[in-house]
Amino acid sequence: MSEDRSSAAGGDSDSIWRGLKSLIFGNDAEESLRDQLEEAIDRHEGDPAPDAKGDLSQLERQMVRNLLHFGERDAGDVGVPRADIIAVEEKTTFARLVQIFAEAGHSRLPVYREKLDTIIGMVHIKDVFTILATGAPHPEDLSGLIREPLYVPMSRGALDVLADMRSKRVHLAVVLDEYSGTEGLVTIEDLIEEITGDIEDEHDDAPTALLIPLDGGGWDADARAPLEQVAQVVDERLGETEEDVDTLGGLAAVLAGRVPPVGECVDHVSGWKLEITDADERRVHRLRLHPPVALAIEED
Repeated sequence: MSEDRSSAAGGDSDSIWRGLKSLIFGNDAEESLRDQLEEAIDRHEGDPAPDAKGDLSQLERQMVRNLLHFGERDAGDVGVPRADIIAVEEKTTFARLVQIFAEAGHSRLPVYREKLDTIIGMVHIKDVFTILATGAPHPEDLSGLIREPLYVPMSRGALDVLADMRSKRVHLAVVLDEYSGTEGLVTIEDLIEEITGDIEDEHDDAPTALLIPLDGGGWDADARAPLEQVAQVVDERLGETEEDVDTLGGLAAVLAGRVPPVGECVDHVSGWKLEITDADERRVHRLRLHPPVALAIEED
């Protein structure tokens, strides 16, 4: 009987304490399991090696951290943006399809009808290779090779997209914007890399620097350079924009009001000039950043 009273008293005490914490600090005072795990990882940040046998290594700690935030990402945050999609039109010949596969180095290519916003399916390289390896007649069109991909809204959570791929055994998802146009592509490899970091194989090109310093304070830049990185490395003012752009090439297009051609210089409010050194009708590929006059004089 006394044990029951003691237990009840302890329960009341805990309940009162939780009530006081909620009253003073709000309902979020009690840390979630996610917060507790991240705090534990933070305490060991920079540890050169596990403290004990079987403990988490630096790589494992980073993967756990990535996993904790994986659920915060959505389909619009991961994968290949629209500008970088390599796709084939449905009227493409089989011979040209083989050539595109060889040049792209991908195992799957989306197939569109007339324009990229109308993706009707995908072609798997395995089906193409089977025809080539067996000496079967080349098909007159791609209709017999087209498989159904997943179609997901850009707001769908990355974890949900991964579950969709597993359940439907499809490794390519077309990400749709609010108007049902093509926003980008997500592969199962893209999702896994959100946890493990970049996975490169023997077919991947060697990584190249996105920002290369030049004499006089200028920079040679890949248009894919994230504005966050540009702000950290070059000038924080270049990362300040009210427009919904994430890359240096996107910034140049926004400032110009269109895709600027090669040779055009676009002025930034900070005094930096963005000179287009490589572009096509769809997007900018490379730029040269010319520093403000005052900064150029300091560099000299």
